[in-house]
Amino acid sequence: MKDEIIHAVTGDGFIKMTAVSTRHLTEKARRMHKTLPVATAALGRALAAASMLGDEIKSENGSLTFQINGGGPIGTVMAVSDSMGNVRGYVGEPALDLPLRPDGKLNVGMAVGTDGRLTIIHDLGFGEPYVGSVKLVSGEIAEDVAAYLLESQQVRSACALGVLVDTDQSVRSAGGYIIELLPGAPDDAADWLEERIRAAGNVSAVLDGGKAADLIYGVLGEREPRILESHEIEYRCNCSRERIIGVLASLGAEDLREIEEHGENTEVRCHFCDAVYTFTPEEIKRIAEEAKK
Repeated sequence: MKDEIIHAVTGDGFIKMTAVSTRHLTEKARRMHKTLPVATAALGRALAAASMLGDEIKSENGSLTFQINGGGPIGTVMAVSDSMGNVRGYVGEPALDLPLRPDGKLNVGMAVGTDGRLTIIHDLGFGEPYVGSVKLVSGEIAEDVAAYLLESQQVRSACALGVLVDTDQSVRSAGGYIIELLPGAPDDAADWLEERIRAAGNVSAVLDGGKAADLIYGVLGEREPRILESHEIEYRCNCSRERIIGVLASLGAEDLREIEEHGENTEVRCHFCDAVYTFTPEEIKRIAEEAKK
């Protein structure tokens, strides 16, 4: 069963829900970055959130950057989504290891910290990107997403994210959902939704052997949800040698000359997929000459 994203709305038109199953792409990220369980959970939650938010972008060339700097030992948690919900990401300290919480769950909140902000950048591919930022609420990521939607976009929402790590440290299930109350929703809709979210249970448990649609029907089943759209998503890095050359050129001719004068090959590693691009001194010289022009 491949990873997917699903958009749905209740039959009465008052509640919108987006759900994702992201086990495969989270496992790919785990193997790529060699993350230990708490880092896997933090990165997996960020990837799921970024995918759902990025898939809302209507511009074909748009992207969404999801970044958390909470002051915790994991450092930066970064995820980037294209307009189809395909994602890539990394964490500052992939080998972070922390004791479990008293309830036996991975301590993502402690890893991320709360002394910082969640920043989300919407880039439509033209004009200036829109940047929104909110203070972290818990560092558990889902609550921070809901706080962002309320403060930055004035959207009443609920967010749940989950990553279940197996005994061999592989990803057993991963995904989440974002639910929004639409304009005109009656006051009792929020109370009903809170009850249904509690009854529906843990995201990672539902997805363990289930799929994204199970999240939707588990919460909204009584209100006859209608599936609006669904499609597959994946971990997708868009790095290339040409893009790396562009990054090097942005350093400027003078800095590139200094690199060239060392007389050794220069290696540039992609944060998102760990690919390594090697440039000889002669290639650095050519890039410097182009940058000077």
